[in-house]
Amino acid sequence: MMAGTFWQTFSAAPHRMMMFGGAVQLVAVLLYWSIELFGRYTGVWPAPATLLPGIFAHAFLMIYTLFPFFIFGFLMTTYPRWMSGTAVPPSWYQTAFLLLTGGVMLFYVGLFHSKALLSAGVALLLAGYLTAITALWRVYRTAPAKDKFYETCLNAALTAGTIGVAAFLLWLLSDVPFWLNLSLQAGLWWFLLPIAVSVSHRMIPFFSVCVLPDYQVYQPKLTLLPMLTFLALHGVLELLALHRWLWLVDFPLLLLALLHSWQWQFKRSFAVRLLAILHVAFAWLSVAAALYVINSMALFFKFGPVLGRAPLHAIAIGFLLSITLAMASRVTLGHSGRELRADTTTWVLFWGLSGVAILRIVAELPLGPHFNLLAALTWLCIAMVWSGKYGVIYLRPRLDGKPG
Repeated sequence: MMAGTFWQTFSAAPHRMMMFGGAVQLVAVLLYWSIELFGRYTGVWPAPATLLPGIFAHAFLMIYTLFPFFIFGFLMTTYPRWMSGTAVPPSWYQTAFLLLTGGVMLFYVGLFHSKALLSAGVALLLAGYLTAITALWRVYRTAPAKDKFYETCLNAALTAGTIGVAAFLLWLLSDVPFWLNLSLQAGLWWFLLPIAVSVSHRMIPFFSVCVLPDYQVYQPKLTLLPMLTFLALHGVLELLALHRWLWLVDFPLLLLALLHSWQWQFKRSFAVRLLAILHVAFAWLSVAAALYVINSMALFFKFGPVLGRAPLHAIAIGFLLSITLAMASRVTLGHSGRELRADTTTWVLFWGLSGVAILRIVAELPLGPHFNLLAALTWLCIAMVWSGKYGVIYLRPRLDGKPG
């Protein structure tokens, strides 16, 4: 394929560029973390010497350089469709992609060599966020649709994510711990999770009614708002280190998550694999909320944090990563002219990802920390296969010959 033809294909739609970046970053983030953990647990080599503590580098890379590629690729595709608006101009999503990619590359280089480059990478990443969000805001502002409820919720979460990147940059420049804490809590509880829950609320009933006969759509906006509120309050309590009170918001979140899985007819979803992986991914939100409740209640009654970081990884791997890859798989198939069907490879990869979440939860129990390494290596293998399978699709023309 000639260079011009390649670029024309690659840049034909925002989901192509962004989700390809996400597929590459999925492998890169996990490769770095696997090398770190393998050296730490086996002693075969020393853990990489980085300018930031490994755990903070891992958290930032996961929150702000992995998921956003998938988020922006998805929203730049769906915003115009949801609101009957104009498509995002190529110049906007191409510029956003290049800024995000440049920021990620500088971050990796700076992580090992220079704090100045590290800060420059975060600044470039911030510019990419602002460009992408401005492009989405232009669609939102000019679209004729009267009901923009979901998009308003998503815009608020995207704004929180941008604040989180800025806070991380302030931490790098000032060494004030508050900015780091704000960045990590805002990134998870005010940015990623609200987006994942909002998109699930918008899309899972829609996908379900398209393939399940006699399906009753359950999509009340009055249930989404409390879930988003409880997520936001959880972030506030985390920020204030009031972990023993988290059960006050996580228990009602658990009840609402279970209600949605029930009303969305979780059991019936297994009739269609591509639908089932979305329902199972959302069910992990209930699992994670339950673990948070147990951990918080243990702290409340002064037993200590009995589950450690198990709840965090249940929600990050079990819910966030699963729902992201499930949505990305469906979008990729649908927008490449392929059949909307999860083949055996996709089905096995998805269940393997749930297995990774379980392994990471077990790693927090007295059974042994080496489950952490096993989870990371398994996760890396899954990421490589998924990215190899779906990543090449973004580089090829649609099978049906349609544009995009």
